[in-house]
Amino acid sequence: MTAENMQDYAGAIDQAFRLRHRVFVEELGWSNLARPDRREIDEFDDEHAVHLLALDESESVIGYSRLLPTTRPYLLPMVLPQLCEGAAPSGPHIVEWGRICVAECARTSGRRLNPTALALMTAIVEWGLPRGITSFVSEMPTSWILRLLQLHLRAIPLGLPHEIEGEEIVAVEAAFDRRSLRQLQNKRGDIRSVLAPPRASVARLAS
Repeated sequence: MTAENMQDYAGAIDQAFRLRHRVFVEELGWSNLARPDRREIDEFDDEHAVHLLALDESESVIGYSRLLPTTRPYLLPMVLPQLCEGAAPSGPHIVEWGRICVAECARTSGRRLNPTALALMTAIVEWGLPRGITSFVSEMPTSWILRLLQLHLRAIPLGLPHEIEGEEIVAVEAAFDRRSLRQLQNKRGDIRSVLAPPRASVARLAS
């Protein structure tokens, strides 16, 4: 979902901001993000942001993540510069993937990749490749690097890990291509697109 079609998903984006507040503020304790209206929104939620919304059959938001262009100020260099040794990646072919969260009702346990998170990651590749985007920057727990590699995303740390809010976090740049998409589809067991068609009444993923 972008600024161009946000009106089609007004209710869903409100759910997404509330999901962000539940996960990052109420569950993880990021108190500096707390807002009285319980909608977690920051300065990067502007007209340049792309919101990926995972919806269930009742059109409830069960997962969310955000893409930001790196040709403008974005979260890594502006908020977490300590994670990047050297200049933060920038270019029209790179986006930042952040604010990744899955609703409690859609979470799974064990080693298996969460289906909602997997769909969100597939959406980045599906959405990005036709637009000339070939990599993303993200700040994530160090344990996620192996998962990215298993999904055929070439993840390279941008610096050493730092403890943030009690968790070891590392910034990475992960490159992807058509092989990555095929691997993601194999892991999902489904070659159908996860992206919703324009103005779909029921969407598995709106972008």
